[in-house]
Amino acid sequence: MGKRSSQKKNAAMLDSDDDDSSISSSSSIRSDRMSIWGAEEVQPVKDNLLDQALDALYEKRGSTREKALAAIIEAFNSNMQHEFVEKKFATLMHQCLNCIKRGSSKEISLACRVIGLLALTVGCGDDVREILEESVTPLSQALKSGFDSLKIASVIECLAVVTFVGGNDPQETERSMEIMWHVVHPKLGSNVVAVKPSPAVITAVVSAWAFLLTTMDGLTLSSKHWQEAISYLSSLLDKDDRSVRIAAGEALALIFEIGSLEKFTSESKSSNDNAAQGENSNRIHGLKGKFLNQVRNLSAEAAGKGSAKKDLNSQRNLFKDIQEFLEDGYCPETSMKIGGDSLETSTWSKLTQVSFLLYFLGGGFIKHMQDNEFLHDVFGFTPKSKQLAGGELRMSGGEKRLYKSPNSVLNKARTQFLNKQRMLSKDKNIGRYAVNRGDEEV
Repeated sequence: MGKRSSQKKNAAMLDSDDDDSSISSSSSIRSDRMSIWGAEEVQPVKDNLLDQALDALYEKRGSTREKALAAIIEAFNSNMQHEFVEKKFATLMHQCLNCIKRGSSKEISLACRVIGLLALTVGCGDDVREILEESVTPLSQALKSGFDSLKIASVIECLAVVTFVGGNDPQETERSMEIMWHVVHPKLGSNVVAVKPSPAVITAVVSAWAFLLTTMDGLTLSSKHWQEAISYLSSLLDKDDRSVRIAAGEALALIFEIGSLEKFTSESKSSNDNAAQGENSNRIHGLKGKFLNQVRNLSAEAAGKGSAKKDLNSQRNLFKDIQEFLEDGYCPETSMKIGGDSLETSTWSKLTQVSFLLYFLGGGFIKHMQDNEFLHDVFGFTPKSKQLAGGELRMSGGEKRLYKSPNSVLNKARTQFLNKQRMLSKDKNIGRYAVNRGDEEV
């Protein structure tokens, strides 16, 4: 079926003709170093803000560590901190993990953000593998200690990012997806009472789960897992919270795109079992029909009392796209302006990846898309402004050591990364939370 002409082109624009016009400069970090963490707690003799912030993570006072983590986040959003990471990667990682083990909900949330930014900055290689291996247990334990929605959502999103960057095989990714899934579907013992997750937690889980699903070969996941997921996601479309419905709709569209419904609704894997195949076909048809009816209703939902118009429009636009995809096979197309370049999506998989990373990186998204070699590889995106006349990229000394040397992490890990992306190899066009369609803005 031929591709439609895009009506969604240039739908989501981050306008900036100057590469740095939408990016916070590193100079925007407050220069009065003593005022950042408190004059009584930080020695003012150090020259490097990141070194000083890292030292502050050893302090006993939680508020001091929180301010230091916030400063580190700002620094990692403002610039690619390759040289700092090259020297202090392990120390920063372990201090953040300590914050997750002992900190308040706010501190845990900030530390999770730092770890995710650290993983994205490191990119492929042994260091990000270490982040994943060292983080899974503390993150899993944090999910079991208290039910603060901000903390839980931050832990889930961190787990998604470090797995996306550092997971080399399907078993690792499926492990993280199952950890997330147990937050909304806990395994209950005889003395365990289920705690109903908040809409914010459900939204975070579904979006992070779908984000990791974009890297998976569906054949590696069990039939039981898929049936539970599809049934649960379908039930979420009837919930009152609009963000939950939007996240569930995006995840279900992704499942249909990668063919998982057809692959995993069959209880029989025998190609000669005609009765099982017929039953499977009927089940698929029934699930798709139910989903399509839900989609049609949500795409035309009337405004209700107290409903935010923007959220309502986002829902309508999303489910109109899903309806068109289910009925005609067309995926939504979006374009985001990154400086003078356009990052385009034409598949649900790429749209899911872009929107999740846009949400996670926030104000640092443009800078990372311009300068982050790992994200360039993920999206096949090379900013023109980063090229010289001869076609070579302009890099700092730290970037060259990380990416250009024969023993660089990128050269060592490129094959592993490509294997991880094999489900998307057929998608030649580049493609959760905040990428809108139509005439809306990001």
